[in-house]
Amino acid sequence: MSRHRRRVLTAMGATLIGGCSAPSTDRVQFTAHTRHETTIGFVGDAMLGRNVDDRYGRPGIEPAAVWGDLRPRLQSLDGVCCNLECCLSTRGERYPDRTYYFRADPDWAVPALEAGNVQFASVANNHMLDYGPTALRDTVDALADSNIGFAGAGENPTAAAAPATVSIGGLEVAVVSFADHYAAYGATDDRPGTAYVDSDPDEPATRRIVGDALARAKAAEPDLLVASVHWGPNWVEYPDDDLVAFAHWLVDQGVDLVHGHSAHVFQGVERYGDGLILHDTGDIVDDYVVKDDLRNDRSLLFEAGLEDGSIEELRLVPIEIGNMSVVSADDAAATWLRDTMRERSTPFGTTYERDGDDLVLSLS
Repeated sequence: MSRHRRRVLTAMGATLIGGCSAPSTDRVQFTAHTRHETTIGFVGDAMLGRNVDDRYGRPGIEPAAVWGDLRPRLQSLDGVCCNLECCLSTRGERYPDRTYYFRADPDWAVPALEAGNVQFASVANNHMLDYGPTALRDTVDALADSNIGFAGAGENPTAAAAPATVSIGGLEVAVVSFADHYAAYGATDDRPGTAYVDSDPDEPATRRIVGDALARAKAAEPDLLVASVHWGPNWVEYPDDDLVAFAHWLVDQGVDLVHGHSAHVFQGVERYGDGLILHDTGDIVDDYVVKDDLRNDRSLLFEAGLEDGSIEELRLVPIEIGNMSVVSADDAAATWLRDTMRERSTPFGTTYERDGDDLVLSLS
C-alpha cells in the first residue's frame, strides 16, 4: 500500500440523523483484488461520532472492526478517499443552536481511518466546527500527524481552500474540498473554519475561490485532479439542476473526478466531457436512523480503476451499514442497490454492466 504525503489546511460539511438497524448475516465475504495499475476507492460520509464513538472508544474494542468485512477490500485498494463527517477531538465547546453534534476521540478514530486505508479525508462539511475552533484544530493536527491527507478547513479562508496533494499508488492526486453549508462555519480572517462556497457556478465569489484553489492544485502538475464537495440537501435521491451545473463547471475547469457527498443517500453517476461525476457517494459508516423509503443503510464503494493516470473503469461495490459497522450486502440488498443505481443514473444516460454483485462502468 502506498502512503500519502503531507498536504495543507482545509475543511467542513454534511448532515445527520439518529439510530441504526443491523443488516442480514446471510452474505458473501468481500474478495480482495486490484485489477488496474491504480485503484482508488471513493466513499461518502464517515461519521465516527456519537454512538459510534461510544462503542469503538471503549477499552478492548478494536477500531478496525468499524469496517467489518469490508476492510480486506479497502486494504486491497491503493487508497481510499472519504468525507470525515465529524471532528476528531475530546475538547472544545459546542457551537450554539445546532441539532446534532458529531465528535470522535482521535485515539481510536485515527487508527480506524488508517485500518480502512483512508489516505484522504475531506474536512469541508457542516460538522467540522461542531465543537468550535479547538476541535477543528485538533482534527487537522490528528490527520496531519498520521499522514492522512486532508483539505477543506483551515485557520483562514486561504488556508481552508488550499488543495491537498497525496501520493496514491504511485500517482500524485490533488484534491480541492468545499462545502455549501453552513455559511456560519466558513473560515474568516479572525477564526478558523471550513472552505465554504455557494454551489453556483454563476456566483462570482464561487468562481474566484474555487478557481484559485484549482489553479493552485494544477500548479503541482498532479496525475489526477479531484474536487471533493459537500453539497446539497439531505435525503435527496437526485441532484438539482444547480448542483449538476456546478459539477459540469468543475469538470470544465479541469477536474477529473467530482466526489460528491452530503445527501446521506447515493445519487447517480455521470460521464461529462473528460470528467467523471459521482453526484453523491452516500454514507460509509454512521449510527443514523434508517429511513425505510430511502434505505440509507444501503450504499456503495466507488472504485476508480486507473491506467497511466486515466480513469478507465468505475466499479460499484454493494455494501450495508448496520450496527455501526460496514458489511457486504446480502443478495436482496445487492439487487436493490444495482437496480436503484441504474434508476438514479438514467437521467445522465449512464449504463452499467454487471460483474457478480458489482456494477461496472467502462470509461475506456
